[in-house]
Amino acid sequence: MAAVKTIGVLTSGGDAPGMNAAIRSVVRSAIHHGLKVKGVMRGYAGLIEEEIVDMDSHSVSDIISRGGTILYTARCKEFTTVEGQKKGAEICKKHGIDGMVVIGGDGSFMGAGKLSALGVNTIGVPGTIDLDIACTDYTIGFDTSINTAMQAIDKIRDTSTSHERCSIIEVMGRRAGYIALWCGVANGAEEILLPEKYDGDEQAIINRIIESRKKGKKHYIIINAEGIGHSSSMASRIEAATGIETRATILGHMQRGGSPTCKDRYYASIMGARAVELLCEGKSNRLVAYKKGEFVDYDIQEALQMKKDIDEEQYRVAQLLVR
Repeated sequence: MAAVKTIGVLTSGGDAPGMNAAIRSVVRSAIHHGLKVKGVMRGYAGLIEEEIVDMDSHSVSDIISRGGTILYTARCKEFTTVEGQKKGAEICKKHGIDGMVVIGGDGSFMGAGKLSALGVNTIGVPGTIDLDIACTDYTIGFDTSINTAMQAIDKIRDTSTSHERCSIIEVMGRRAGYIALWCGVANGAEEILLPEKYDGDEQAIINRIIESRKKGKKHYIIINAEGIGHSSSMASRIEAATGIETRATILGHMQRGGSPTCKDRYYASIMGARAVELLCEGKSNRLVAYKKGEFVDYDIQEALQMKKDIDEEQYRVAQLLVR
């Protein structure tokens, strides 16, 4: 296999704090190894449109503390087609890109696998606030996201207590409940509703709210995962059933923004450097991961077939703490 000479880097799917740290690491590591680097703007959509720029050390100066992604991101239906994938691979070859680092989530890695099959050495780096990639215990952006949400929920608790309210706070996570679980424990919530575990028994929640108020509790915090949703209608039903003022707050995309935490900057930097090293070793179709305290890598197809669920022991402890 011919040695890689030019590396491309792109971010795809939802943005996550720490992506810029990973981009910076890819660029600086590639330059250290004597490689050229090209940035692909707006993910696979930008690849197909040939939005490709040369990158050097100056390109990534002072970006490690910035949220979002300087390369921008977009979703691209065209790249889910065979024709779009072939076009993307041809454009890589046209621009001399023989190695690609894809920073994103599971949908992004499907595209990375297709590029690899078409002759472009490709390495994935997990960037998603949802922590829903099965092969890794860490994804870029999760730590910042839970800290952002935690601080917002602390503020909501203050006003909830002042008004003696029930508050439902909906956090992101797509179909996964990791943000809800972590924030539910960290914020001392009374209820944590996870898509993986929630049985839909709203009456049981109502009964617990009434019992809590009888015991003199001045507020009731419910952390609701995005995968369950319907927080506003849930709040209306709870208020009608309990007579307690109930408000829903959907934190939304504020959880994607902000300066990344030290952990997200550090881990993203290590993962970006490891991706470049794998390309220099002639590897392709690999996904960088953090598993059991070590940075490792997996075959992309193998990684995508893995399943992930909420850890039973963590969930059991969380239930003990909220009840």
